[in-house]
Amino acid sequence: MSVATGPDGATQAGLNDRLAEWDRQNFFHPSTHARTHAHGESPARIITSAEGVFITDRDGKRSLDGFAGLYCVNAGYGRTEVTDAIAEQARKLSYYHSYAGHGNEPAITLSHMILERAPDHMSRVYFGLSGSDANETNIKLVWYLNNVLGRPEKKKIISRWRGYHGSGLMTGSLTGLELFHKAFDLPLYPILHTEAPYYFRRPNLDQTEEEFSTWCAEKLEEMILEEGPETVAAFIGEPALGTGGLVPPPAGYWEKIQAVLKKYDVLLIADEVITGFGRLGSMFGSLHYDIKPDIITIAKGLTSAYAPLSGSIVSKDLWKVLEQGADELGVFGHGWTYSAHPLCAAAGVANLEAVDKLDLVTNARETGAYMKKALQDALGDNPIVGDIRGEGLLIALEFVADRNDRTFFDPELKVGPRIAAAALQRGLIGRAMPQGDIFGLAPPLCITPSEVDELVTAATAAVEAVASELA
Repeated sequence: MSVATGPDGATQAGLNDRLAEWDRQNFFHPSTHARTHAHGESPARIITSAEGVFITDRDGKRSLDGFAGLYCVNAGYGRTEVTDAIAEQARKLSYYHSYAGHGNEPAITLSHMILERAPDHMSRVYFGLSGSDANETNIKLVWYLNNVLGRPEKKKIISRWRGYHGSGLMTGSLTGLELFHKAFDLPLYPILHTEAPYYFRRPNLDQTEEEFSTWCAEKLEEMILEEGPETVAAFIGEPALGTGGLVPPPAGYWEKIQAVLKKYDVLLIADEVITGFGRLGSMFGSLHYDIKPDIITIAKGLTSAYAPLSGSIVSKDLWKVLEQGADELGVFGHGWTYSAHPLCAAAGVANLEAVDKLDLVTNARETGAYMKKALQDALGDNPIVGDIRGEGLLIALEFVADRNDRTFFDPELKVGPRIAAAALQRGLIGRAMPQGDIFGLAPPLCITPSEVDELVTAATAAVEAVASELA
């Protein structure tokens, strides 16, 4: 029997023993505490395989991935139809650029498939690699449009506190979370932030959902008027807040917000990186909440993360301006080397075919409702559980020190991270969300009711264990 060896001739067993050391000495991880990881003071986990809704690490520990990677492995792990499509495309055409009118079969096919599923007023798809670069594209599109229309002063973009739209310079500015601003000199001008549609954290507890939505719309209108409508170009928002807390919009929110935007001729960008392709139980969050955006941002569920791919879907009205701009200014001076990469596009085509074949959108809606009710039945009376919320397979538990007056825990107690760690000990991966004690769950859309039962059992045990420690 041959023995697998590493690059220095070590046996595979020896190589595995050294992986953690190599990891800490060589690998710069995103969203990781640099010092504690480098010095072995915080846990490291090396993932080696995955199937369905489960992942396995190099120590053989199998866990139910209750967060689908980063809300992205919608179709589940191990879909051979997707991996086979990538391999076949690599053999035929591994790469060619899409500049100057060049195309490739999977990118053209995928564009058509996306528009078949998108709201019917959308027109074209511009491809990138990540949600961050797609939102960078969107900012440039908004500025370009207003320059073409002779409105050079109309450039400000309003985002929302707790919104997440990327971690680049401009997209990190759009993001409304302290972690992504701190020590990076962000946010940059001309990005502004308005109120988050976060009903559980509303400042006035006496407000109904409709009243809170009206208040949010009024605060947006006040900002537009204060800045000057002639200077405000666009508003960007996730149909349901993602990283900011997994928060569905309160009743009437999008209707009221869109009325304000229409009144002042402000474009609407719907960031559907998380909600696109089934997460909420509808193909798009814009369809779910009757949103009519000018631009839709897509990524994650587009390929179920089998390959990096993002997109900006532009409306028919915006496309007309882009054509006008071409006649006046010539070639559209924006592009990425890997735009419409054929391997990534092949993954997208196979993934969307799997989403349809497996009816994952319906499963997200029905199994998501089952999961939310199961969590409510199991934890609804727990003294530290203040809120159980969600739509489809995007669900969160938020923890409080006192349910009666909504008193939050001291952040130093790290209740959310402790519950995430307790869940991991019980074989469940969830996410401790930033800026609050929130445990997020967004499993693959292929999860079954019996797997949901396993998830709920582990989550319940984790919450009860930490609640007991706190008591």
